[in-house]
Amino acid sequence: MRKLSRVLAVVRSFAVACCAALTWAVLPLDPASAAQEPVSAVQDPASQGQQTFQSLCVMCHTIGGGTLVGPDLQGVAERRSEDWIVNFVQRSQELVKAGDPDAVAVFEEFELVMPDQPLPDDEILAIIEYIRTAPGDASTGAVEVMEEATEEQILLGKDLFQGTIRLANAGPSCNSCHEVRNDAVIGGGVLAPDLTTVISRLSARGVRAILARPPYPVMRRGYLTRPLTEDEVAALVGFLQQADADQALYQPRAYGIKLFLAGIAGTAVLLFLCTLIWRGRKGGSVNQAIFDRQLRST
Repeated sequence: MRKLSRVLAVVRSFAVACCAALTWAVLPLDPASAAQEPVSAVQDPASQGQQTFQSLCVMCHTIGGGTLVGPDLQGVAERRSEDWIVNFVQRSQELVKAGDPDAVAVFEEFELVMPDQPLPDDEILAIIEYIRTAPGDASTGAVEVMEEATEEQILLGKDLFQGTIRLANAGPSCNSCHEVRNDAVIGGGVLAPDLTTVISRLSARGVRAILARPPYPVMRRGYLTRPLTEDEVAALVGFLQQADADQALYQPRAYGIKLFLAGIAGTAVLLFLCTLIWRGRKGGSVNQAIFDRQLRST
């Protein structure tokens, strides 16, 4: 019994020591800092909305800075109800397909469907609160755009677009998903839209904002940990500006029927060459000739 009592006493002492160590590690050393922690942990909705806006919305929208990729959001809370804004942010494509007049009007004006954002209602309401209180100017995070690209930047952008020069952070090349109508660039993918006239549709400023912080889900995943550098963004925008300006000089690539006809012609040429190469081959079966000769000799 005495041994058991001593063991229990040791265990209790060890438990008390562990509790004391954990308490010392968790609690702050400065009582003043402990009093400040709850205050810093609680953010007002406008501050939360600003953080979300700067991370998800600023590449396509401004607040009083004019049209970017999408509309200027200054005063949107007065023009639309909060319920409509929440629904549009979460499922804009559904609203357009359902024929919602306001959603269809936005789509027809900008010719672009806003990607559905998987945000909860409270985060969207926080963004709305931030838009209400944000200063109405162009300094809401939009990236300044270089007015004119140099020839070296345009050539670099062409090589980056088609992957002949690898991106600095090893991201995927643009023509993995996109096509540009330009004879100096190899054909691209069809997963995403043709970018030949993207500058005319979205403006150089909007394209640069999208490249700097991609808002589209597939593009965002591709460049999340491998973002484009500022020099790469400037070069790609310069190349796309030139492609847009020279679009009338190039015809759309029609690979379908041409590729089919080229396959038939190539097959015919190969068959003809095979016929020429083996035109002196022996006809009939060699084994049959040996068999017939043995029969005659018996």
